[in-house]
Amino acid sequence: MMSPMTTRVLAVAGMLSLLSATPGASQERQGVISHPALLKMLLPNTANLEVAVYETEYAPGGINPRHLHPAAITFYVLSGTGVWQEEGKPPVTLKAGDSLFVPAGTIHSHWNPSASERLRFLEFIVSEKDKGRSIPQPAK
Repeated sequence: MMSPMTTRVLAVAGMLSLLSATPGASQERQGVISHPALLKMLLPNTANLEVAVYETEYAPGGINPRHLHPAAITFYVLSGTGVWQEEGKPPVTLKAGDSLFVPAGTIHSHWNPSASERLRFLEFIVSEKDKGRSIPQPAK
């Protein structure tokens, strides 16, 4: 049996972990599992345009806080449920089979609200060579 002090310490630790997974609690990526490109190649007959497709996975509570992409990006959810929010707009919840287009330069964030399930999605980007990845933005 745990002592009352141990119970309180565990309760506080649990609350802190919940706060750290809440969007806006931190401006650092959390729970984002590495995602190498499934496809990354120069587009034929172009001087410097490439297409890239990434499979991304977020652990439960994972978040990518405010950022932008210099190129348009399309998200397609493979499994789980995720929340995407463009700055100035209400959040949008996407589940397996849903997609979302985010225009170039749009500040947005996305996260996995689940406490138990992973979120997997594809990212489709067409950009100038090596200029499609995210650029973190400071907290507001």
